[in-house]
Amino acid sequence: MNTLDKLNELRSLMQAEKISAYYIPTSDFHDSEYVGDYFKGRAWLSGFSGSAGVMVVTLSEACLWTDGRYFIQAEEQLAGTSIQLMKMMEPGVPTVSEYLKQHLQANDVLAFDGRCVSYEAMKEWQQLMPEVVIKTDLDVFDQIWPDRPALPSAKAFLLSDELSGKAMTDKLADVRESMKQHQADWHLLTTLDDLAWLFNMRGDDVSYSPVVLSYALISMDEVMLFVDETKFDEAAKAFFKENHVKLLPYFEVYSKIETISGKIMLNGKRVNSRLVQLCHEIIDLDNPTTLMKAIKNETELTNTRNAHIKDGVAVSKFMIWLKEAVQHETITEISAADKLEALRREQKDFLELSFTTIAGYKEHAALMHYSATADSDVELKPEGMLLVDSGGTYLDGTTDITRTFVLGPVSDEIKRHYTAVLKGMLRLSMAKFLHGCIGINLDILARGPLWEMGIDYRCGTGHGVGHILNVHEGPHDIRWRARPNTISAVFEPGMIVTNEPGVYIEGSHGIRIENELITKISETNEYGTFLAFETITMAPIDLDAVLADQLSDAERNFLNAYHAEVYTKISPFLNEGEKAMLKHYTRAI
Repeated sequence: MNTLDKLNELRSLMQAEKISAYYIPTSDFHDSEYVGDYFKGRAWLSGFSGSAGVMVVTLSEACLWTDGRYFIQAEEQLAGTSIQLMKMMEPGVPTVSEYLKQHLQANDVLAFDGRCVSYEAMKEWQQLMPEVVIKTDLDVFDQIWPDRPALPSAKAFLLSDELSGKAMTDKLADVRESMKQHQADWHLLTTLDDLAWLFNMRGDDVSYSPVVLSYALISMDEVMLFVDETKFDEAAKAFFKENHVKLLPYFEVYSKIETISGKIMLNGKRVNSRLVQLCHEIIDLDNPTTLMKAIKNETELTNTRNAHIKDGVAVSKFMIWLKEAVQHETITEISAADKLEALRREQKDFLELSFTTIAGYKEHAALMHYSATADSDVELKPEGMLLVDSGGTYLDGTTDITRTFVLGPVSDEIKRHYTAVLKGMLRLSMAKFLHGCIGINLDILARGPLWEMGIDYRCGTGHGVGHILNVHEGPHDIRWRARPNTISAVFEPGMIVTNEPGVYIEGSHGIRIENELITKISETNEYGTFLAFETITMAPIDLDAVLADQLSDAERNFLNAYHAEVYTKISPFLNEGEKAMLKHYTRAI
């Protein structure tokens, strides 16, 4: 079926169920950023493959909302489908809530699968449209998606304390301490990365995210983990039993929650509305584990630094291969990405990619989250630039790195843009700031050189990174303005954040340079505690498009020192020829 046929199928079902509007998020039962194939109904229905976007389908029209990272991609993929693109946060574009308020009348029915929509979203619509009937128990894709994939059934495993740095029992004790502070009898935890961190378990239920589909109910003397226990080996089952964690079937959480008396602590922004509807009394606040896991312990930091050396070896070898091979070999965006993945897989304790590699050549790089397909894949030439945003998950940690490689001659404009991106990245890397700052306080350092040129990028500058977990992790981030209903966390020592300014000129080029940073204490004096960043990404930044005279002395000195460190840490893992090339690519300027 094409998109029009699928929409007709959905509307026929809506008419039969007397539904006026059906809401389709990009989510699973756990409000995950990336979801398994079973949950990709929006992509199946619309043809838009971006990882962020929501739809509303009425009997007469269909609309899809996505953010600035995907505007170009969405316009291309939605062409001819009758689906209207709603560019989020652009002037004159209504939010989903505003659209629903405009289009629904008294007694109209708004329906969705409540397991995939947060309690907070449902509550907002109930307050905004009290006259509208909200139906939360309809999963239309079970009826209109004929070959819907099954729920994942991948095996899971437990991390040793040597890898996690903190025992599960100690983490549970910290959670219970938070419950005491908030006078909660129970804590309902549903976010998969929080669950993976708390129970020191990892799996493969979501592509590029080593998590396990599960829920947990925790009291002061009881722990119930709702999960398909066949995912675990006998040793893991025995460990849970010895530590008084009861394994129960995954879907049993819905019947169990109805029987719970007492106050249940949960995060209404993240827990699905179907579950909260079954609770008798709730305390709605952020999961304590979210901040706990964002502040990495010393074991996690040490291991993550080691993961970045492995990752840097792979990326450095890739750069050495790419810049030479493009002169005489046939290389495409896809084959380049495959080469980089192969180099990562050579590294010890590599598990999987941390997200789908973005390899965009020339104008394709202007699509921030471009993903090459058989139809779009192009051959690389010894000219222009290739943007590669990639990462790996290792038993040591998770990495995220972007490099824009110069393959041959580029214009003066591109060099100016490239240098401005580099300046912004270096300024943020060198930041020194008082404890109490959030990302909004820091963003101008990275974005400033571009704003001075009248250029911006429609995304944040940085995000947290999990430890052997999700490549995007809150609650801290770096961006120039606040997101609705979201409070960014204060930066704390031990937090890891990315630093990735960019330029994206539609139809021409895209540039992004990204390193990961660890937040650390710089000094404490009568003014307070000052923080700074330690750069942990270890791979050359291509110097072939840098206008060195536009860098300040401080920027140039920082870059040269960084490259000297890259050479020192990466060269021992290279052969003599590769060492010579790395020496050139990390030369002082």
